[in-house]
Order: sequence, then structure tokens, then C-alpha cells
Amino acid sequence: MGLFDKLAGWLGLKKEVNVLCLGLDNSGKTTIINRLKPSNAQAQDIVPTIGFSIEKFKTSSLSFTVFDMSGQGRYRNLWEHYYKEGQAIIFVIDSADKLRMVVAKEELDTLLNHPDIKHRRIPILFFANKMDVRDALSSVKVSQLLCLENIKDKPWHICATDALKGEGLQEGVDWLQDQMTQSNQNNQNMRS
Repeated sequence: MGLFDKLAGWLGLKKEVNVLCLGLDNSGKTTIINRLKPSNAQAQDIVPTIGFSIEKFKTSSLSFTVFDMSGQGRYRNLWEHYYKEGQAIIFVIDSADKLRMVVAKEELDTLLNHPDIKHRRIPILFFANKMDVRDALSSVKVSQLLCLENIKDKPWHICATDALKGEGLQEGVDWLQDQMTQSNQNNQNMRS
């Protein structure tokens, strides 16, 4: 049973959830998405995403559409075309790539200031990935370098992860599930 199966079970909803998976190239986005899929749907070999790929899979109660967006510089301008459809964002950071932490922060700032994201209370899950790499920055240090404490208008959470082993992913999925459940309950209360 994949982590998205568990998320679907907890939510108990029959709906489609669009999750945008963003981050710089080589941060581990595709590996994380692969780990989140049901085990029988996981790929054995992971190759870098060129442009973007859309992964669709169903669980008993949810239909997931995950947009795995390439983090290569020439493709990052494509991200914004999917912001309106996104109900949650997973932003993956390579914690061992200290040199490009500034670039990751710039891309995050661009995302947060985009008109299709800026005024929405969309949950953002940060995976500080590659914790298995020697000298990787802690999730606290990554949070400080990205100035996450400045995000006041959106729920966010950061998890230290090792996507190759699947470590830390469950914590993030649990948090995201809570956010999606709260959002759904708030929407139902507003309609009542």
C-alpha cells in the first residue's frame, strides 16, 4: 500500500486531488513521487524529468494527479501554468546542494508571489531531501536559508527525508492529509 493510498483512506473522500511537485532539478522529486505511489505502480528505474510528467493513479477513495515538474532552469517557467489547478504543493529541496540553496529560495519566492498562489491558502509541504548524503543541511537549517518563517498566510511544514529509503515521507503525507481534511471541512462549513 503506497503512502497516497493511506492518505486517501484517511481522507475518506471521493475526489481528485491535484498536487504540484516542484523543486530544482536533481532534488529528488521523481523519486519521492515514485515512493508515494502504490508499491505495484512504482518504477524500478528513475530518470530525470524533462519538461514535466503527469502521474495519475487512483486509490479506493481518491484520484490523484501529481504534476512532476522538471526543475531544470529552462523548464521552470512552465510551473506557473499549473498553479491554478494545484490544491497542494510539495516543494523538494536537495539538502546537500548548498551552492544552489539561493536558487531554490528564488524559485520559492517567485512561486509564493505568483498571482495564482499569492492569495490562496494552499498547503505547502517541504521535503528537505537527501538526508543520507554526508554534510547535508538539517531541515532546520534549510528552513532558515529559505526563510520559511516568513510564510504567514499559508500552512507549511518541512520534513527531513531520504527519498531512496522512503524515510520522512510518511510524516509529510500525514501533515498534508491533515491540511486537506481541514480545508475540506472548512469548505463544507462555509456551504452550510
